[in-house]
Amino acid sequence: MSKQEVILCESLETSLGRAIERCPHDKLFILTDEHTQRLCLPSLKEVSFLKDAVEINIGAEDVHKTLETLASVWMALSQQGATRHSLLINLGGGMVTDLGGFAAATFKRGIAYINIPTTLLAMVDASVGGKTGINFNGLKNEIGAFAPADSVLIETEFLRSLDAHNFFSGYAEMLKHGLISNTAHWVELLDFDTDNIDYAALKDMVGRSVQVKEDIVEQDPFEHGIRKALNLGHTAGHAFESLALAENRPVLHGYAVAWGIVCELYLSHLKAGFPKDKMRQTIQFIKENYGSFAFDCKQYEQLYAFMQHDKKNTSGTVNFTLLKEIGDICINQTADKDTIFEMLDFYRECMGV
Repeated sequence: MSKQEVILCESLETSLGRAIERCPHDKLFILTDEHTQRLCLPSLKEVSFLKDAVEINIGAEDVHKTLETLASVWMALSQQGATRHSLLINLGGGMVTDLGGFAAATFKRGIAYINIPTTLLAMVDASVGGKTGINFNGLKNEIGAFAPADSVLIETEFLRSLDAHNFFSGYAEMLKHGLISNTAHWVELLDFDTDNIDYAALKDMVGRSVQVKEDIVEQDPFEHGIRKALNLGHTAGHAFESLALAENRPVLHGYAVAWGIVCELYLSHLKAGFPKDKMRQTIQFIKENYGSFAFDCKQYEQLYAFMQHDKKNTSGTVNFTLLKEIGDICINQTADKDTIFEMLDFYRECMGV
């Protein structure tokens, strides 16, 4: 898999100019959703080499991450004369970079694309690493492909327009990167003043966070081994996300991951000896900033079923990524149904639900 170039921008215009030059093309397309068309596209309108770009606009939020939306992007590319030599720029959050990346990966068997993530979650997670996809049949990212962007341009100035919920949604993935990398990075994340954001400091932290993900993806692009480290918090988190969707009370991905981290640090303590004090400190941070997801023991079976159906799992065995210590990762850890129910008990008790 070709290595994508991830650039922390000093000037988005300069970086974008270089990225476009790297991709000789006959026609340029730019994909936005209704939010990024209004909030982010105007700042790119001044860029001379984008004046002939064909705009494609889709609905915002995860509810539009569907086959219908994907088909509408294919249709727009087709009708506007895109060829195998065209270039697509995805300007948006994770939903836009996931769906736009998959549209690029499949149109004419693959055209080049550039990601410009506009949310914290997309910067540190969704837009980096080459995973693309859409939701299908009520399951998250059920259809997709590994297809890295040619370049990912990270412009942290976009984060100034982010509301607190979307800030914390991305921050949960950064917290995960801290837990799987080193104690210093983890401490920095827990100590960061999220009430009065220092954007210069945040930019440095985003750079470190992306580096953690990039290093892991480079070692294992197709998730056969160590890339599974990035799944910390996601086995339980995706189950919470699916339950929330099924009950028509959707939650942001990062919030589900944060709640999943609570569960999986408990399992890490139980099965791998993760230190109790670090577990408590992390859970305290999550409790203060993310609140809690409410469910009762009647929903345990449903949550367990969602975990079994997660695409990371084989033949009904539920796989977790656990930690012995910060940065000491144990992949392919399993837990039986009783232990998973015990984990859910722990979550409800410590989160007060």
